[in-house]
Amino acid sequence: MKKERRVSMYKNFEEYAVYSGDDLGCIFNPLYSKFRLWSPTAEKVYLCLFKDNKKREIEMEKSENGTWFVEIKENLKNAFYTYNILRKGKFVETVDPYARALTANGTHGVVIDLKDTDPPGWSEDVKPPFDDPVDAVIYELHVRDFSFNKDSGIKNKGKYLAFTEKGSNYKGVKTGLDHLVELGITHVHLLPFQDFASVDELKGGYNWGYDPYHYFVPEGSYAVDPNDPLSRIKEVKEMILSLHRAGIRVVMDVVYNHTYSIFDSIFDKVEPGYFYRHNPDGSYSNGSGCGNETASERPMVKKLIIDSLKYWVKEYHVDGFRFDLMGLHDIDAMKEIEKILHSIDPSLLLYGEPWTAGPSVLPLEKQFLKGAQKGTRIAVFNDNFRNAIKGLPDDESKGFATGKKNVEKDIMKGVVGSIEYSSEIKDFALNPQETINYVSCHDNLTLWDKISKSNSEATEEEKILMDKLATMIIFTSQGIPFIHAGEEFLRTKRGNNNSYNAGDEINQLDWPRKLLYKEVFEYYQGLIKLRKEHPAFRMRTAEEIKSKLRFIKSPKNTIAFLISDNANNDPWGKIIVIYNPTKSKVDVKLPQGNWKVVVDNKKAGIFPIEKGDWTFSGNMLTVPPLSGMVLFS
Repeated sequence: MKKERRVSMYKNFEEYAVYSGDDLGCIFNPLYSKFRLWSPTAEKVYLCLFKDNKKREIEMEKSENGTWFVEIKENLKNAFYTYNILRKGKFVETVDPYARALTANGTHGVVIDLKDTDPPGWSEDVKPPFDDPVDAVIYELHVRDFSFNKDSGIKNKGKYLAFTEKGSNYKGVKTGLDHLVELGITHVHLLPFQDFASVDELKGGYNWGYDPYHYFVPEGSYAVDPNDPLSRIKEVKEMILSLHRAGIRVVMDVVYNHTYSIFDSIFDKVEPGYFYRHNPDGSYSNGSGCGNETASERPMVKKLIIDSLKYWVKEYHVDGFRFDLMGLHDIDAMKEIEKILHSIDPSLLLYGEPWTAGPSVLPLEKQFLKGAQKGTRIAVFNDNFRNAIKGLPDDESKGFATGKKNVEKDIMKGVVGSIEYSSEIKDFALNPQETINYVSCHDNLTLWDKISKSNSEATEEEKILMDKLATMIIFTSQGIPFIHAGEEFLRTKRGNNNSYNAGDEINQLDWPRKLLYKEVFEYYQGLIKLRKEHPAFRMRTAEEIKSKLRFIKSPKNTIAFLISDNANNDPWGKIIVIYNPTKSKVDVKLPQGNWKVVVDNKKAGIFPIEKGDWTFSGNMLTVPPLSGMVLFS
């Protein structure tokens, strides 16, 4: 074995030893347990074992490529452990960054047999069929928001197990899991449920969870018993199994771009400074706005991210990842992540935020920003389209669907999947699989609150029409549609535009609103059905979009387009889509054909609507104000 260089030999982080093995953390066997930690500048490392109310310290051996290793030949099942690291004459105790199980609040790692966490039927778990990213309908949801409301009809309020309950309802209206199935979504995107530091797991509390503490273990506050290290693991598996059986895939919101804090960072205890980027003056770079940012370009940081992602796919059967502040990850790291994950499961859905939350020392040309995704199988949130539809997220500005004039070109760019469609209509994507089309998400005002702010003078009926139109644009555009949970019954957070710690009162899904706005729910449900049944809205290549979709003449501040030739093997030969966000009715001349309406301002679906506020005169269609329409021939 090559002799390890002494600590003083490392001039900079680039020189640090790199370990490529797959045995970091604890490997359990009833006869022995093996522990390996990467900490190249440590002088000594002790494994601290806690079993039967006794603590033992066992010195670890210096091993290959900056790692420390020890094998304990006894059954350590359910023992707690930490590492005690000596550096520059001082000891610091830390939890294993690769721990697969934790005590409450992540104070100790736990040695477990992962087989003990598999629920009945886990080995037979089958992922729901899924062909192409554009076939997804993503529903963004917080674990606690889903079930916490007193009228949810759900027993395990605020817990992972809420997703296993069938038959819940409010006055006959479906809630919980049955609601997700009824709505028709394909993927539920869950806000962070990797262990985070901002909620005391024993006292409970509310946070979105963008405060990562441990990357290999689920959050304990959503578990029935945070004191039982197996509880959270088993219940996440039960949740995922239940969703899969209901035909729904699970996307995990992951936060690898920063950690909760520097002062209590297990990574800085394991290897000071290495896991984070620093400014020239030695201070922490803060492109996350949270006080630090991780250095994905360093081999052992990238390895930790990839090892963690692989683990969630293999151990928990996760179906995709949404990367928080993906702009802080370097392009090379993201490309490697994509390649490795898709080699394990080509159907994984990968997407993220193509921006940072502040200036970073990572050079701009290395940041995974909009455009960097070209030709990869990673999608990015399309804030261009979002802002064009509704205006800027938090102020009183308007967008196309809410009264702004002269933004047709920006909407057209989104309609075609943000590809290079023509010299005038082009944006950042090479293919439609690269754009996440959305009009609201957990950040900022909800869609309903935003419309209420930008159109405070409008009647409730007008605001509902704007809401429906905004969403109808998303579902009739090429790309990957994404909605914020509760949007389908006009979710409000009472004007709070950053509810990350605002508590359940503001954040919970208000299930009685589903009954109140049943017609809005049915409209969303109909749009999802239309999209799922009609592949013309899910074309897979830029070439097909350019050849099958063309814009047709319509009055100023409106948009109309024709999708023809049974696009993407659609049973409908021709489809016309019209958006009229104006407060007047408009006339649109249709091409020759026997046109049937399937979406108007009141209903949406796949069956012809016999009559509505629209009228035909020959091949001239009069479209009512504030409405979208879909017709087929």
